[in-house]
Amino acid sequence: MEMSLMSLTAVELGKKIKAKEVTVEAAVREALDAVRAKEEQVHSFVTVDEEGALARAKEVQAQIDAGELTGPLAGVPVAIKDNMCTEGLLTTCSSKILYNFIPTYTAEAVKKLEEAGAVIIGKTNMDEFAMGSTTETSAYGETKNPWNTAHVPGGSSGGSCAAVAAEECSFALGSDTGGSIRQPSSFCGVTGIKPTYGTVSRYGLIAYGSSLDQIGPVAKDVTDCATILEAITSYDKKDSTSVKREDTDFTSALVDDVKGMRIGIPKDYFGEGLNPEVKEAVLAAAKVLEEKGAIVEEFDLGLVKYAIPAYYVIACAEASSNLARFDGVKYGYRTKEYEGLHNMYKKSRSEGFGPEVKRRIMLGSFVLSSGYYDAYYLKALRVKALIKKAFDDAFAKYDMILGPAAPTTAPKLGESLQDPISMYLGDIYTISVNLAGLPGISLPCGTDRQGLPIGLQLIGDCFQEKKIIQAAYSFEQTRPYQHSPLSQA
Repeated sequence: MEMSLMSLTAVELGKKIKAKEVTVEAAVREALDAVRAKEEQVHSFVTVDEEGALARAKEVQAQIDAGELTGPLAGVPVAIKDNMCTEGLLTTCSSKILYNFIPTYTAEAVKKLEEAGAVIIGKTNMDEFAMGSTTETSAYGETKNPWNTAHVPGGSSGGSCAAVAAEECSFALGSDTGGSIRQPSSFCGVTGIKPTYGTVSRYGLIAYGSSLDQIGPVAKDVTDCATILEAITSYDKKDSTSVKREDTDFTSALVDDVKGMRIGIPKDYFGEGLNPEVKEAVLAAAKVLEEKGAIVEEFDLGLVKYAIPAYYVIACAEASSNLARFDGVKYGYRTKEYEGLHNMYKKSRSEGFGPEVKRRIMLGSFVLSSGYYDAYYLKALRVKALIKKAFDDAFAKYDMILGPAAPTTAPKLGESLQDPISMYLGDIYTISVNLAGLPGISLPCGTDRQGLPIGLQLIGDCFQEKKIIQAAYSFEQTRPYQHSPLSQA
């Protein structure tokens, strides 16, 4: 059996295309064939744009041949999480309320990939409006984990991570509000980066928690992630939280050297609730970095137990106001029969939103209501500031923080939804990063007894992506990429 083009990294495939060893069309067709062969088992996609992708492949090939496209991602097939607007292509947020929404514009980050010559093959499944940690709250059915289809891929970017792990595309974009890139990357044995808040434009990303959301790359390895992040990073006037950055040559950090790097391990991250196999694998990874010359020590981060309540108060408050725009008037789902405007709003929203989204809108509306605003929302904002300060203190001593990406490996399908609170608690290691606006990377560091992947998380100070990319790259040199069982199918 010859090597599949989809088993290459995005950068490797880009090199082959540039060297004229393969055509863009051949790469895109191989991705589409893989989707056809595997979708029944994984269900990573909500929409596959076969016609659009093949037409785009011809355009990109012509631009490569003319010497207009010379970047590392030119001609490489990509999948986009279905909460990023794509002009002329269905964008549902995996919700019934947007079942027929075709945007008239493209999200800035997606546009950047198109400018780099990447070819979009489709939109990936996700938790409805990015609310969930398993990709089981999607209105279009659950995505399954390519390592074991009885298990969840994680969420909310589960479709993107599963598509990369199943090798249905070369790389994907996800979004991360409280761990939604890093946790499914951990569960699916792939690499994902959540950049510093403001690094990648949120224009065209359908908002969940505007002060927390960031778009980032999901790929097979650190080199791909750094390359993709470099392509999608931009200052954008259309996003009021976008940051002008000088140091965005992330690929320059792909250096195998951690000598003298100071790495802090929060004791709070290794207490109860952490699966022993995950703990062992993550600490073994810390040991590897230490053997390569990093200085690794434990410290008290503090405030960890307040992160989850603060996060859910803030995220749900923002969601309740962001999701008010889905009312059945301008676009999306409208109920069939109604009496008057108020009834139309109520029925459209009741029928259009799923239970997890309703739960969060209700929680958010509650914490913003007049009697409770000070007691909950303002208090959560104060806790957010304290958490940021705890990280500032840590980064005065350490170059980065090392810990697990998730407390367990991927749970079985159907286990998490019965107990939403335990699903919320699964975000313990990822949430603080969003509250403090920090960059984080998750990369594979082992598997448990069932053969499910375990992810290592490295957290950097604001705008210090290069440090975590360098440490992640150095660690990655010590272990080859493991292809999921389904990717070989």
